[in-house]
Amino acid sequence: MSHDDGYGNDSGRTGDGYSTIGGTRQTRTRLPDGEGGDGYGPRRPARNSRSLVTVVGVIVLLLGAIAFANMGGGDGSDGDGASGSNGKKADATSTAATGTKPVTGKNGEIPSGFAHDEQGAQSAASNFAVALGSVGMFTKDSRHTIVDSVYTSAAASKLRSPQDSAYSPGFLQRLGLDADGNAPQGSTFVSRTIPVGTKLESFGGDTAKVSVWYTGLIGMSGPGSTDPVSTTWKTWTVELTWTDEGWRAVNDTQKDGPAPVPGDVPASSSDEISKAVEEYGGFTYAR
Repeated sequence: MSHDDGYGNDSGRTGDGYSTIGGTRQTRTRLPDGEGGDGYGPRRPARNSRSLVTVVGVIVLLLGAIAFANMGGGDGSDGDGASGSNGKKADATSTAATGTKPVTGKNGEIPSGFAHDEQGAQSAASNFAVALGSVGMFTKDSRHTIVDSVYTSAAASKLRSPQDSAYSPGFLQRLGLDADGNAPQGSTFVSRTIPVGTKLESFGGDTAKVSVWYTGLIGMSGPGSTDPVSTTWKTWTVELTWTDEGWRAVNDTQKDGPAPVPGDVPASSSDEISKAVEEYGGFTYAR
């Protein structure tokens, strides 16, 4: 096929009875051996070689297309199962479905029942990140419930007092909330964590270390808000242990980024943000 023989490119042709000389075409007619030895016996019927080659070429292309379709060639792989120019088979993306059934249990508002394996640890870490970044963390009672559901009992008892101090009335006031963590009448406080992906740092059967890369929404949506809803990008790394209640967090750290270049989509109004928060619920994340 690389010489395009019989598909419209006549340069360099030497074996099909055609030659190009001075821009004109000459046909060499081969005569059969004469019947009777005179060398001028009856000629073979004339055939149009160009038409024959074209027809054969079209048939070959059609057969190739049918074979390619039957092989499922629409996935970008070539005939030998390789993908791209490097000859390597394409791997499933890190977010591809695994076939593992999603959890159905709930521990308060947090999904529970994640599998005792690597996938289960990543799923647990993702949902823990969502819970710890939710609006519930800004009111004392719901914060204690979340912390008790995410961390081991020993870790939760150590975190409870420092977190209560961190969510002080002064901190809440800077966000536009009252001392109890409530938004003003007519305003909507937004705090959401949306995992982008997870990375298993280590796994030891009953222990795991997982990093969750996420984007977050936080701010006050409403008239006169001095802290409009904005986005953040963080990576939360948590150490997990397997307990009688399933995966629980023992220790965690957080850092900024990685953050992509901001897009050029114009910011929505406060009303649009408030409406979206009310209409769109969150997800249960499962690896």
